[in-house]
Amino acid sequence: MTIESVIPVTHDRLRRELSARQVQMIAIAGTIGTGLFLGTGRSLAQGGPASVLICYGLVGFIVYVTLLLLGEMATQYPVAGSFNAYTTRFFSPAYGFALSWNYWFNDAVSVASDLTAAQLVLHYWTDWHPWVISFVFWVFLVSVNAIHVRAYGELEYWLSSLKVVTVIAFIIVGIFVNLGVNVEHRVIGFSNWAIEGAPFVGGFGGFARVFVTASFAYGGTESLGIAAGETKNPSSNMPKVVKFVFWRILLFYILSILLIGLNVPWDYPNLSNRSTTTSPFTIVFQYAGSSAAASFMNTVILSSVLSAGNHALFAGTRVLYGLSVNSPAQAPKVFSWTSSRGVPLPALALTSSVSALCFGSSFIGSGQLWGWLQNIVGVSNQIAWLSIGLASWRFRTAWVRQGRPLSELKFRASWTWPWGPLFVVCTVAMLILIQGWSSVIPHFSGIDFVSFYIEIPVMMIMYFAWLASKRRRKPIDVSAASEDTPLLGTEHAATSPWFHDIVDVNTVDLKVDEYEEAQRENAKIRTRQSFLRSLYNWVA
Repeated sequence: MTIESVIPVTHDRLRRELSARQVQMIAIAGTIGTGLFLGTGRSLAQGGPASVLICYGLVGFIVYVTLLLLGEMATQYPVAGSFNAYTTRFFSPAYGFALSWNYWFNDAVSVASDLTAAQLVLHYWTDWHPWVISFVFWVFLVSVNAIHVRAYGELEYWLSSLKVVTVIAFIIVGIFVNLGVNVEHRVIGFSNWAIEGAPFVGGFGGFARVFVTASFAYGGTESLGIAAGETKNPSSNMPKVVKFVFWRILLFYILSILLIGLNVPWDYPNLSNRSTTTSPFTIVFQYAGSSAAASFMNTVILSSVLSAGNHALFAGTRVLYGLSVNSPAQAPKVFSWTSSRGVPLPALALTSSVSALCFGSSFIGSGQLWGWLQNIVGVSNQIAWLSIGLASWRFRTAWVRQGRPLSELKFRASWTWPWGPLFVVCTVAMLILIQGWSSVIPHFSGIDFVSFYIEIPVMMIMYFAWLASKRRRKPIDVSAASEDTPLLGTEHAATSPWFHDIVDVNTVDLKVDEYEEAQRENAKIRTRQSFLRSLYNWVA
């Protein structure tokens, strides 16, 4: 009889079933998706080639620093809910409550955005009822996420591998196209940077607007922390993921965006309009003279939409689960129920239901709807990054104030001490404020303005609603918390002012939820992989 056979099945716990290779691909899959394959076309049309390259480079560096800050906390405390839990624990429970629901809605809307993007991709072949394919995709994604976390992990691994290979192929083809191997048999060089309107299209407003599409594109890297609660041996695997994944992503983005700006003119017909958006990747393969290759590229983009939707559905489901297991609960307890395989099915059902927004494209146009959803998701990503900066600032302050040596940190991004959190908070706050410039100047656009800024007042309302509801409760005993139950720092609730519940860094418990590796897991780490497997994982 095995140990597992005498352990009762529980229905309130996630499973640590994701391997290091799967977690790496989860982070890549959440970033190399519709934002790169389709969003770059919208960015190029709105801001021009120079704006796209500069904005994506700046946002990329901000996100890299943010990822390092998150890695410190996720390695030390690999709990369900990730940065939402860290913000709640180290900064403010009320803010963490508002952030968590905001980020859950972000993931749910991302699924709708990806399914809408599928309709845009299908316009390359046909205009026949594209929403039908979106519905088929929706059923497939829900089914995969309902089976087992390993099914999700394997699907992401192979779809992400396909995307990585495709981006590498695009970079190679893009270089040759620029050097003259194209249907016009001419060297393109920087000629598209010299056409009328380029390289900065729309002035400062166009430049600022690219920030939100860049944030949409980079969004998802922070979800690797959400997967920490289901990652094998997190204190070893999470630092590997943090150190290596983003450099690969940044490399792919910057090279791809440079080649897109060089080869595709910003005023290319149907690059981005109300009814459709054309992928610059497909356009470059058309320039190469191969309609078959362009069609294959579009197929890969369609698969990337499936991958991105799969990733968003997974992340949103886990965020909602994390809300329900908080103490006190920040969501109904029904969402903490998991199947015998460790899948939170009620949370999955609610998250997937929001994606019905994608069917609104029949009334307002796929291109227009996707643009609005992209703005909402992009701003939500920025709020998440800003919150990671706030949580890291308070976490590091508490660590130093309470006299714990830095050597006890399982992972430390030493070159970001002490400026990292402040840098992230200030730069992201600036992006959130200026990126809606084009919705106000030179003409006010109410719908665009709402899509840029609606989440700020909503978060404020939820913040004060949590404060009001919390004051009706008595402080609770948090001694029974587990790795799946992030602490909320309720010990100061009775004495904090009515307008905030900032956590006291001098008393917050830094010991609870620290993950201790099992001897069996450490033994697995020391097992040497085969040369071919190690080489494949490094390339992929």
